[in-house]
Amino acid sequence: LCTDHGHHLGEKDVWGKPGVPLYEVMSHIPLLVAWPGRSGGDSTDALTTSVDLFATLTDLFGVQAEHRTHGESLVPLLDGSATSVREWALMGVWGREVHVTDGTVKYARAPSGDNAPISMWSNRWSTMPIHAFPDIRLPRPDGRAYLDTMPGSDVPVIRQPFVAGDALPYWAGSRFTGNHLWRVLEDPSEDEDRAGTAEEADAEELLRHALAQVEAPDDQLVRLGLT
Repeated sequence: LCTDHGHHLGEKDVWGKPGVPLYEVMSHIPLLVAWPGRSGGDSTDALTTSVDLFATLTDLFGVQAEHRTHGESLVPLLDGSATSVREWALMGVWGREVHVTDGTVKYARAPSGDNAPISMWSNRWSTMPIHAFPDIRLPRPDGRAYLDTMPGSDVPVIRQPFVAGDALPYWAGSRFTGNHLWRVLEDPSEDEDRAGTAEEADAEELLRHALAQVEAPDDQLVRLGLT
């Protein structure tokens, strides 16, 4: 039992899931697993993320995925052979802040200037139909689009670059509030923003490391001021 994200009900003066940093209300989601031999009262504080579910299923059934994924199997947590499976997790919404957490702190990195350059990578281009507000649909590919491969793989995809001044989906066009850093274990309501302190340098390095591990495209690093 899990979900893709939470939902604001007034926390931080926010309602729904607008273009804001991913506070714990949105990003700290439930995960309940029924597993043979484990009682209903067992729990773990190990860091996990949604992409781990696919890796867990392929591990459980002995399937070798033909394409690259970023998940870690949760089987070692479930059978009790390990107490952790990952040291960090990335999270975010396309065109918004990029977040990284190690389970104790969470860092939200905003664009360092314009929300550009940035690219959309997809084989199934979606216009995100929002019938009441057609002007905020995802822009369609234009003449700048070209065939590329997904980072770390040979899977061909359409890559559409966007630069400053381009129309973006509404969530990517919302106002940014800078970088944010929270000690989520001791400050789960995220009241004390540690961005701008000496702690941010370590968080920035963790984010740079995580993005390198998933082979994030260069334009993402430029956009976030991490080059």
